Amino acid sequence: MVWLTISFIALSAPLHLSAQSARTSPPLPVLRWGGDAEGAAPFVEADPSDPSKLRGFDVEIATMFAAGLGRTPRFVQVAWSSIEQSVARGDFDVGMSGLEDRPEVRQRFAVTRPYYEFREVLAVRAADTARFRTLADLRGQRVATLGSTLAYQLLLEAEQQHGVVPVSYDDDTHPYTDLVDGRVSAVLLDHVVAERALRRTPGFVIQPTTIAVGHYVAVLAKGNEALRDSLDVILKARMADGSLEATFRRWNVWDANQTAFHARMLADSATQRLESVTTRMSTGEATIRYLPALFRGAGLTLLISFSAMALAVLIGVAVASGRVYGPQPVQWLLTAYVEIIRGTPVLLQLFVLYYGLSNVVRLPALLAAIIGLGLNYAAYEAEVYRAALQAIPRAQLEAARTLGLSEWQSFRLVRAPQALRFALAPMTNDFVALLKDSSLVSVITVVELTKQTAIYATNIGSWMVPGAICAAMYLAMSLPLSRLARALEARWRLP
Repeated sequence: MVWLTISFIALSAPLHLSAQSARTSPPLPVLRWGGDAEGAAPFVEADPSDPSKLRGFDVEIATMFAAGLGRTPRFVQVAWSSIEQSVARGDFDVGMSGLEDRPEVRQRFAVTRPYYEFREVLAVRAADTARFRTLADLRGQRVATLGSTLAYQLLLEAEQQHGVVPVSYDDDTHPYTDLVDGRVSAVLLDHVVAERALRRTPGFVIQPTTIAVGHYVAVLAKGNEALRDSLDVILKARMADGSLEATFRRWNVWDANQTAFHARMLADSATQRLESVTTRMSTGEATIRYLPALFRGAGLTLLISFSAMALAVLIGVAVASGRVYGPQPVQWLLTAYVEIIRGTPVLLQLFVLYYGLSNVVRLPALLAAIIGLGLNYAAYEAEVYRAALQAIPRAQLEAARTLGLSEWQSFRLVRAPQALRFALAPMTNDFVALLKDSSLVSVITVVELTKQTAIYATNIGSWMVPGAICAAMYLAMSLPLSRLARALEARWRLP
């Protein structure tokens, strides 16, 4: 019995010491960093061998930051275009994912020293290699890029100087597929993205000319300068000991330019120079600068909305008439159309129409937007008109037949005018809804009012003023429609 007691004490002592050690050694604090895994390698992507893990050079740099601070890295997924706003909200401590060092970013955030130098380069189709070498050669041509980037700012300047037509995308994949498909004449983005796209989507050429030079940085919220300074120390140490170079070499993005760039960073002069060229622009100045673009976006929104609604009414009337008067097979077919369209997201329909059918028919973005919204709302309009037609009392239709009216005359003179009165209010509601849903067409490169507002808001770092202006513009467009509908309802009201 004594030996059993001694044995139990001997076995339990290490467990007790281990548990006590765990209690006295709290877990490491967390360094939350945000990025967009949809951006893919070499920045951030899910590891193909284990999707629960991440890989990419920004992932490795975040790990270096955490190790240098004695913390555990924790990734927070966020859309690339929202990383800066999420940092400002406090969703995470550090934003990384190929973020660019731009003057307006330095105005609003605590920005680390740059850790990678990229080149803005043009990608063109092989047949246009000799024709399009610089932005000046692209007068009147559509040039694609990501919104809210250095490349987009360069294209806005080229629009004024050379007549280039900027086309803004929400991702860095479709610009190159659209280039190969002939929807745009060139793509301007940094060479890291361009070279990755070339491996993924062959069929274009990267021009050797450097249009501009930029840098990747990590972004922190204002007031978090102490953490930023600590990250700068870690970056400088990792540059000095070659860890950053080793990381970039593993991802095949190291070149001779990086050697000279890292030498400048170690001398600290480059950071000071970058900060010294920062220019400040007030919200009022930015608003005046962006107002013309917002008005252009509003005009395009109206064009899309009126055109799509006209198409929706025409198709809706045809579908509703077919479901009420058509033979059974036609009714089944039209019912299937209505249910499929209403049962799937309009965003998906726009993607399929613009990208999915590109091998069959390559619709211009504006035409695809009008057709996509028109077909979607036609399904809803068809249900409105069908309900309105069926709301007419059967006794009136029988009286029309008794008077010798044909089916067409009965429809045109008796049923349709009354049905229009019933349908007017829901038609107006649908048009106002379509006006707002037109914001979705930005996913197929149409820069309407909401997209212009998003670009404006990203560049000034706040949605308050841009959001208020955008809302006022939508109200200015939709309220007159509502008043017109009420006036027509009052005029056509049944006695």
